[in-house]
This record gives sequence, C-alpha cells and structure tokens, in this order.
Amino acid sequence: MSATDVKLTKVYEKMLRDYDEHCKSIHQSTGSGLNPNETPTERRKQRLEWEKDYITWFEEMFPHYAKVKCAWFHKRLADLIINNPVCDVLAEIYRSGAKSVHIDLGIPLYLYVTDQLHFMLLFGQTDLKAKKLISDIQSELVYNQKFIHYYGKKFKFGDWSDGDFTTTDGAKFMTSTPGQSPRGLREGTSRPDYIVFDDVDTRQRVNNDDLSKKLFDFAWEDARGTFDEGSQYRRFVVANNNFHKNTLINQLKEEFKLITLRLKQAGIKSTFFHLHVPAVKDLTTFEPNWPEKTTAAYWKEKYLSTPYRSFMREYMHVHIVEGTIFKNEWIQYKPRLQFRSYDALVFYGDLSYKDAGDYKAMIFAGKTGREFHVLNSFVRQTSKYNVARWLYEYVQDNNLLNYNISYFIEGLFAQDEFVSDFDAVGDEMGWHIPVVADEKTKSGKFDRIESMQGYFQRGNIWFNEKNKDSTDNQELINQLLAFSKGSGAHDDGPDALQSAISKLNVAATHNKIPPRTTSRKELQNRNPNRF
Repeated sequence: MSATDVKLTKVYEKMLRDYDEHCKSIHQSTGSGLNPNETPTERRKQRLEWEKDYITWFEEMFPHYAKVKCAWFHKRLADLIINNPVCDVLAEIYRSGAKSVHIDLGIPLYLYVTDQLHFMLLFGQTDLKAKKLISDIQSELVYNQKFIHYYGKKFKFGDWSDGDFTTTDGAKFMTSTPGQSPRGLREGTSRPDYIVFDDVDTRQRVNNDDLSKKLFDFAWEDARGTFDEGSQYRRFVVANNNFHKNTLINQLKEEFKLITLRLKQAGIKSTFFHLHVPAVKDLTTFEPNWPEKTTAAYWKEKYLSTPYRSFMREYMHVHIVEGTIFKNEWIQYKPRLQFRSYDALVFYGDLSYKDAGDYKAMIFAGKTGREFHVLNSFVRQTSKYNVARWLYEYVQDNNLLNYNISYFIEGLFAQDEFVSDFDAVGDEMGWHIPVVADEKTKSGKFDRIESMQGYFQRGNIWFNEKNKDSTDNQELINQLLAFSKGSGAHDDGPDALQSAISKLNVAATHNKIPPRTTSRKELQNRNPNRF
C-alpha cells in the first residue's frame, strides 16, 4: 500500500469515528420534549404548521444546528430555492456563514418532506469531502428522533460512505466530484432534480485558467445536463465564498449577468439568482450580516488580526492576489478630474496579433502635477475590431474630440494593419480618430513595466473610482499584481499602462513650456545691417 493510500485510509477511518460521534450527539439532542402519545393526526397537523415557514421548520427539526437564530440571508436563500421549482442559485456567502448546513442539509430535506425533491446530486471538492457532506442527511434520517417522530423512519438502504443511499419512498441521495461525468445519470426513470456544487474550488485550479474554464464547462454542461429537460423540478445551486476571479461561483456570476440581461431584453422572467453576503456590511462599523451569531467587535478584532488579503478573500468576496512587484496597498482610487484640468491626456493601445490568447489592452490616462490618473481601460481577449469600436464609442460618448488628446497604438510590426482597423471603424461611424502607430523602439519589457513601481510606491498613480468594479479595471489590476519575472502571467495591460505614462511625461512637459515669441523691436536690434 502506497503512502497516499495509507493516508487516505486514516482520513477515512477518522471520518467514520467522527460520524459515529455526530450520530450520538444528534440522538441525544433531539429526543427531549417529544410526546409518544401524540396521534398521527396531531403529528401531521404540527409538521404542516412548521412547514409553512422554512426557518421555523429548520430550527424545530435541527436544534443541534440552530443554536442561534438563522440570519436574514438564510431565509432569503431558502425562499429563492423553495419558491422557484426551476432555478439556478449562487450562494456567495462568506466563510463560516452556514451556507453548507442549509444548502446541503436543511433545504434539501425540507424539499424532500414536502415532496419536491426525489434525487439529490452533490458535488464536493474531493470524493471524501462530498461523502462527508452527504453523510449529514443520512445521520438525520437515522438518528434525529424528532424528525423520525414526525415523519417516520425514512432511511432504507445504501450508505453515505459509498456516496449513495435511498429512502423508503424512493428518494435518492448521491455524491460526485468534478471530472466524474454524470451524463445519463438516472435512478429508474428519475434524473437528478436538485444539484449542488459546494466548495469545489482548489488553489491549484483557480490559479490555472485552463483548469478553471474546464470546471465551468463541466458544471454548466455535464452536471446541469443531467436534469430531465421540461421536468417540474430543476434546482441548481452553487455555494462558496468568492475568493478568486477563477472560482466557479465567480465565473457563473459573470455568466448569470449576461443571461439575465438577455432574458430581460426578451421580456422573460429570470430564474437565475445571485445572493451576495459578505461577513460585515462595511469595514468602518463592522456591522455583521449575522448579528445573531457574531458582533461588530468580533469582526473588527478578526479583521485586525488577519492578513488583509486573507480577510478580504475569505470574508468579503474581494479577489486580492498578493503582488510581487506591484503591491495591493498601492492600488488606490479617486474620482477623475474634468478632462480640461489635466496637463496631458493619452490613449495607448497594446494590441496582440491574434484574436484569441493574448489580451488587447488600451489605457486612457491623464497627468496632473505628479499624479497619473487611469481614467479608463479596455483589457480583454478579443479582436482588434472590438478595441477600435470601444475607443470610438467612448470618445463619442464623452465628446473627447473637443480635448487635446494623443492616440497611440504599439505597432512596430504591423503599423498599417492596426491603424487601418481603427480607420475602418471610423468609416462606419462617419468620422475619424487620429490614431497613430508608436514608432518608438521598445526593449526590455520587464524592466519597462517594473520602472512604474516607483510611481505606485510613491502614491502617484490613481484609478478612476467610477470604474472600480468594471471587469476591465479588475483585469488590469490582476495583471499588475500577478506581474513578475518568469510568471507567465498576461502583461498586456501593464505594458499599455507603462507606455501611456511614458507618453504623458513627454506630452505634459511640452504642454507646460510656453511658446516663445520675439518682438519686432528685438528682431530689429539683433540686425544692425537692417538698412
């Protein structure tokens, strides 16, 4: 037996011991107060009364979990899932926010006892983690005395340790992991009607764009594809704290925005929901989103005693990558000035030669005194045409032709081709932006980009507060923070920013030197032979 097998065996054995202890605890905590003489009619009346409200039902059935009152977002989450038989729900809830207890246990069991769930499929990060999550349901069905008192003995056969068990009335509970294709999965004539992805991301996966995209495709195509199209119940739920831009929940969040917009434009009600819950409402008062469990003082101490990047990732859903050359604390925001107030304004585009792969980056920046303001940015994996279209529309929307602005694109190798792309969009619009190719020879990309470090460190670079949440701005910052020698990370955004700053320094200097004029009298005095 290999060392890995030995380790897994020990982990599995510990899970079994923990499960036994958990079951004993459930049995002890759910038996008090039950009336053995309560008639079936009285039991039915009581459970139907509790079932009118999920939170009431949950707190009655699972006192060992409901040690404090449920939060507002637990009710909101339950309402979204229970009241929408067909839905896709993202539970973007902070770490320790009890999302798994409700999504993997409370809500599915509520749906089960109200005859709305017949086949639950739960995906975990690993096989063991998925089985541990599903074991909570089996333990309640077998050892929760209050549940059995009101609903009867529902467990039939199978075992959570196999990731597969069934109830007496035919409901199935099953686990899987990303990569294990569930296509065609069925139990008799039934397909899954409640699918959950709970905390499936890994550090390795989110740091690899290709692996992250494969997880997204798996969840969207393979997992959701197991639903029986047209069936009455199709609930798809993803739960995690949003700690990285490549997490499954973050990728789905961006997709949900596009889907919801398309549905709205078509006049169709969206059933794609996103519940965003950070630990605290702000970092000034530290008012908690679950005040029944924790206080503002608790979260303030937690914030002060936790590395900033860790707190923001785990509890606030803010993606912070630790910078090697450009630090997180150097990223700062303020409102932009009026365009006429800047000493110089420059657009600079760093465009790759492929429509896919490298990013197309265009930075709009201004200089005022010692400060450089990143006014807007375009940083996407797209075509040159889309960059040009964005530029023309932005210039038009902001009347930028009324200002003295320089428009450059890096084009040492294909100047005519790039300029013609912009002129083509100008032909469509009926007017043209004076875009020119930057003919300056560039070398040592790493050294050039690294040269901006001093500007950031001294607090001279500011980003437009209005664009703080834009995907282009976030991509630019992600590339800055990921920039280091040999990292292999995309650097088109930082390259464009460095070039824009270089052009701004030159333009601002020229704009500040007043034109010198010579009087007629002075000219005459310089020329003694004027007669």
